Amino acid sequence: MMSKRALAHIGLLLVNLIYGANYVIAKGLMPNKIGPSGFIFIRVVAAVIVFQIIRMVMKEKFIRDKKDLIRLAFCGLFGVAANQLLFFNGLSLGSPINASIIMVSSPILVLVLSAIILKERLTVTKISGVIIGCGAAILFILTNKALGRGSNWIGDLMVFFNAMSYGLYLVLVKPMMQKYSPIVVISMVFLFGSIFVIPIGVSQFVNTPWEIWTSGNFYALAFVVIGVTILTYILNLFSLKYVSPTVTSSYIYMQPVVSSLVALIGFHYGLSENYADDFSLRKIILALCIFLGVYLVSKPNKKAIKTTV
Repeated sequence: MMSKRALAHIGLLLVNLIYGANYVIAKGLMPNKIGPSGFIFIRVVAAVIVFQIIRMVMKEKFIRDKKDLIRLAFCGLFGVAANQLLFFNGLSLGSPINASIIMVSSPILVLVLSAIILKERLTVTKISGVIIGCGAAILFILTNKALGRGSNWIGDLMVFFNAMSYGLYLVLVKPMMQKYSPIVVISMVFLFGSIFVIPIGVSQFVNTPWEIWTSGNFYALAFVVIGVTILTYILNLFSLKYVSPTVTSSYIYMQPVVSSLVALIGFHYGLSENYADDFSLRKIILALCIFLGVYLVSKPNKKAIKTTV
């Protein structure tokens, strides 16, 4: 019988396949069909309803520990509100392939945050990976500002800050997974996240021109709400019970590959532009540097430096 740790890795594989496709599918709806903040409004409200129903059916109780509630409120802020709003607004402005490459820096950010917050041990190799990967991600954004080809440096910067926010969420939520069931944690995280999202996204949601939507647009919306929002968060939390935040975030290197394949295949329902030509030698070199940084960050090393922060 397959171990829970193996199932956790399979879950992470599925999560990142879904995320990789999401770059192109969600981009196809924004901003012409729906504003990015309005899109997040739908995602979060739907997730809150679904997760609360599941929690009640499973007869799981709310968390009452004040310290845990404060931590979960920060998880809602960084893991739902800031994470999703920054990502979708950044994606709306720029290229889906650019966004997927920048997001690869997330494992590096998770390592740094884990060292600071969870007191995980650093190694010389991992520190080298941080320098190489973050440096390449910053150059990627700055050179896009200079060249401007098919992308927007502000959008790329928002995606980078989203990666930081999501990395912080993974680190903050890890201790909660040792104390509570995944459905309790995720229902509370989205409940707190909705407090920040609803005031920001309600206006764009109300002003969405639903009359111009095609059946393909609604299929794309369903994919993002059910697959990208509900399923991936559950699988990520399940995986965090058995693997570290750094390992969880390392799977993100799959996303540029999946995003590029989806862009090459294309969609026939007005879901996206064709980004198959959105490549350059500069992007490839910087992407490889980011991948190298992730590899070094994920590589085990016996000589560790214990953080004192």
